[in-house]
Amino acid sequence: MTDIAVIGGGIVGMCLARELAMAGRDVTLLDSGHHAGTTANAGSLHVQMQSRFLRMYPELVPNLEASLPLYPEAARRWRLLAEDLGADIELRQSGGLMVCETAEHYEFLAQKCRREQALGLQVEMLDRAALRRVAPYLGDAVHGAELCAEEGKLNPLLANEALRRDLQARGVPYHIGHRIARIEAVREALLLHGTDGSVIRAGRVVLAAGAGSGALAGSLGAPLPTVAEPLHMNITEATAPLILHLVQHAERMITLKQLAAGQVVIGGGWPARFAGPQDFPTVEAASLVGNLSLAQHIVPPIGGLRLLRSWAGVNTTADGQCILGPLPQEPRVHVAVPGDAGYTLGPLVASMAAALLLGRDPGFATDRFTPARFSRAASG
Repeated sequence: MTDIAVIGGGIVGMCLARELAMAGRDVTLLDSGHHAGTTANAGSLHVQMQSRFLRMYPELVPNLEASLPLYPEAARRWRLLAEDLGADIELRQSGGLMVCETAEHYEFLAQKCRREQALGLQVEMLDRAALRRVAPYLGDAVHGAELCAEEGKLNPLLANEALRRDLQARGVPYHIGHRIARIEAVREALLLHGTDGSVIRAGRVVLAAGAGSGALAGSLGAPLPTVAEPLHMNITEATAPLILHLVQHAERMITLKQLAAGQVVIGGGWPARFAGPQDFPTVEAASLVGNLSLAQHIVPPIGGLRLLRSWAGVNTTADGQCILGPLPQEPRVHVAVPGDAGYTLGPLVASMAAALLLGRDPGFATDRFTPARFSRAASG
C-alpha cells in the first residue's frame, strides 16, 4: 500500500510526486501512456490572457482574470525548477508578442493590455513602427502587438526528461502504461482498479490525469467536466536565429517559437482528431495546411523552411480555471488539474496541490478552484 498515489505522469504529476517525495512522503506515480499532453507539448510559457478566447467566451472572463496572478508566478516557478534540477531546459523568458492585423483588433488588445496592467502584468502595446524595431522578422500583415515581458518558451523534451531522471534518483516508483479504470473507496483504503485487473491500495489519491481526471472522479460520483481536446503541432528544420519571442495571434490560432537548435515550433490550437480503436490523437491535413499557411503569413521567412514533423497532442479544458483540492464526495481524493495553458501552470499547480495535501499554505487562495464548485452547479 502506498501513502499517496498520483494518477497522471504529465508535468503536474511528475512535479507533484517530486514535491511529495522531497517532503518525505511515500508516493507512487501512475500514468496510462494513452493521451499525450505533456509529452506532446510545444513548450510555450503563457502569461497574458488570450484575446481570441476573451472574444469567444466572454462569460469566462472573470475566471481568467481571477486566475491571472498565477501565471507570472508560474513562470518564476519554472526558473526555480530549472535551477533546482540543474538542467538546461532551454528556458528563455525573452517576452511574448500577441500580434494583430487590424486597427480594430489593436484597440481590443489595448483594452486588454490596460486591464492586465491594472492586474499587475508587465505588458505594453507596440504599434507597427515599434514592432519593427523589436521584431523585424514579422511580416507586413502585422499591424501591432501586445508585448508581455514575462512570457517565453522552453524545450519540453528536455524538461520532461530532467524530471524523470530526478524522480528516478529519488526512488519514486513511476509506472507508465498502467491505466486506472476506476477508484473504489473502502474504509481502510482507496482501491485503484487497473484495466489489466490489478488493484493498487493507497491512503490518498491525486487526480492529475488532465482530461482523464473527470472519468476517475465520476467513478466516485463526483462531477468533474474535464474535456480532451486534440490539437495539432508542427516543427521545421533548423535555421539561423529568427524568432526571438513567443509569438501568438490575437484573433487566430497560432503560436510560434524557435528552439535553441534552430527549429521553429508551430502550434496554437488547430484541431486534430481521435482515431482508431485506441482513440489516438491524429493529425488533420486541413490543420497542417492552415497552421503552416498562417505561420508564413505572420513570419514570411518560415515559407522557405522544410517541415520536419507534425504531431497531435491533447489539451484539457474545463471552465478556464484550475481544479484544486479534495472531492467533497471523497476527501481522500484530491484533484490537480491546471487551467488554461496547463504546461505553463504545471509546476505551480503541483506545488499548490502538494501544499494542500500536506496541510500547508498553497500561497494563493484556492476557494474558487475547488472541485466542489461542479457539485454545487450540478445540484443547483
